[in-house]
Amino acid sequence: MRAKWGVAVLISLVTGLASVPGAAMPAWGSGGFPAGHREATGKTLREAVGEGGARMGAVLTGGSGREAVPGNPGGRAAVPAEARAVDTTHPTRVVGTGTPAGCTSRAVVEAVAAGGIITFSCGPAPVTITLTATAKVRNTGAGVVLDGGGKVTLSGGGRRRILYMNTCDEAQGRVTGRCDDRGQPQLVVQNLTFADGNATGQMEEGGGGGAIFVRGGRFKVVNSRFLRNRCDPTGPDLGGAAIRVLNQFRGRPVYIVNSTFGGSAGQGGTCSNGGALSSIGVSWVVLNSVMTHNTAIGRGANPARTGTPGGGSGGAIYADGDRFGVRIAGSVIQDNSAREGGGAVFFVSNDRTGTLTIEGSTLRGNRSAGFETEGFPGIFFLGAGRPKVVSSTLR
Repeated sequence: MRAKWGVAVLISLVTGLASVPGAAMPAWGSGGFPAGHREATGKTLREAVGEGGARMGAVLTGGSGREAVPGNPGGRAAVPAEARAVDTTHPTRVVGTGTPAGCTSRAVVEAVAAGGIITFSCGPAPVTITLTATAKVRNTGAGVVLDGGGKVTLSGGGRRRILYMNTCDEAQGRVTGRCDDRGQPQLVVQNLTFADGNATGQMEEGGGGGAIFVRGGRFKVVNSRFLRNRCDPTGPDLGGAAIRVLNQFRGRPVYIVNSTFGGSAGQGGTCSNGGALSSIGVSWVVLNSVMTHNTAIGRGANPARTGTPGGGSGGAIYADGDRFGVRIAGSVIQDNSAREGGGAVFFVSNDRTGTLTIEGSTLRGNRSAGFETEGFPGIFFLGAGRPKVVSSTLR
């Protein structure tokens, strides 16, 4: 049943490619990501900005000429060590040689295939690199850390997916055993903008992931922005205009930290389900981030109603599967919409073991045109008990 939109619910419950000689990937920490993180203090984004936000990098807003720190500056969620940005002061390889001319699609694709810690040297001004082929992570190495320094936009040009990692894809190297539960490769993207990615028609592994598709290994996003990405407009279970994830090593979560999806009218993602994020059987931890103006445009829900193609759920986040969790903390999810259910979040745990937790966050103006869970505006939830909402505003 749907709640009335005019009622605010404030709930506070106590319940050009240059290789750098001698550089290598850092040792992987106990949490699965490289040790030696840039944000090693555990401070909130607001505190970090006050002490030197330039270190995290200002990200260009969709070519508008305006710069801003991605994510929610007011977010006060603590960021655990494994979720922080990786120290990239000693890169394995560098894209570019100091001018935009060396920062080409080919250089990016070759760097990602080679792996390691990758940074950019494209000159002092922000630069957009439009890919003519999807950059793909190989399964033969430890993985990729891709750091744009707050000045690089990777664009799909409205024609292709931008970044791809799949531990079960034999075309990317040797596949062994339980391929979707491998600890490597691991992918970190930080201080980057991903714009105009398009996975429409890319139906391998069920489709989705307009900007980034991941299956297996480990994955996290830090201090980044996702603009105008999209994937197929219909389908009952495909999604993720920005990001689609299937499986993570030993069920560890995907971290989304200090990042923005959309941010203003016309900048959000569009897909059948999950205008920002989509997954099956994957846990998410979303910290100090912003998701606005994303849209789930499918029709017929899941399973698809008779006579419909299915889809239309999870304006911002679409999470399906069995045992998994979604935690949203210090974040703003606003003005997203779903043609069917869950204008902000669609959450279905088929075996009813999954949990949804919202802490210190604001969810407002997220339109569910079809259905949502009574008392939780913008959310459709089937899982263990009820969503746990702490010191947050839902309306």
